[in-house]
Amino acid sequence: MLKKKYASRSIVGKQRVCKYLSANKTLKRHVPQTVSFSLDHLEMMINKYDMLYVKPDVGSHGIGIFKLKRSDSGYELFEVVKKKQISNHYHSISDVYDRLKKQKSAKLIIQKGISLDTVKGCPYDIRVMVQRKPGGSWVCTGFIVKVGARNKIVTNYYQGGTIHTMIQLGKMQGVSNAATAARVRKMTELALRISGALSKKRSGMHEMGIDFAYDKQNHLWLIEVNSNHPQFHPLKQLDRKAYNKMMHFAASYGRRGAK
Repeated sequence: MLKKKYASRSIVGKQRVCKYLSANKTLKRHVPQTVSFSLDHLEMMINKYDMLYVKPDVGSHGIGIFKLKRSDSGYELFEVVKKKQISNHYHSISDVYDRLKKQKSAKLIIQKGISLDTVKGCPYDIRVMVQRKPGGSWVCTGFIVKVGARNKIVTNYYQGGTIHTMIQLGKMQGVSNAATAARVRKMTELALRISGALSKKRSGMHEMGIDFAYDKQNHLWLIEVNSNHPQFHPLKQLDRKAYNKMMHFAASYGRRGAK
């Protein structure tokens, strides 16, 4: 995990974040069920859901993420190795568990899989950046839409994804500006609720990159909260106004770069 050289504290661990937010009645419906990695939990979750994600509790850039799906003859496990996606078939869940426990990550989590909404056949999620100046209130400073390659299990820019603005996403999906604005308002409200809830658990937080995704039924889900040096440098060429706003807030707590 990257060590920051500026004053903004973090909450470490995806499972801890999900636990905090699931305790909030308003936010709970947006948080996919998340449990620690074990054979019992893997069996319980795959019997409950058709699709799961298994990922490092601490990690970034889409590295070390697995997608597990039930099939007619067993289970299909997908992973990305050196930016190339591969899949393997397993007859039993114990065989899947044996493969996953070989992973080098210190700790894994299991999470309900979300069938992501798509744009031109490709899955996407949306990074909402929230920041606050010392002594100030949380502000939503910008959005980055991350579109994954077709059939890819991750959308990350570092794994071959592309980035877009919310307006560009709306145009690609053929929806009105009013519908896009409504989505922006909803995500802004939810992001500010999340940042408020988490900063009550950890003082000294000044920035969060909150990843949301819509499913195929248009329900909004929280995918991840990155409070450890969330990066936004790809936005510099895409939306200079939002980038400058983020940099202005970042400077107030000592951050000098977007990477």
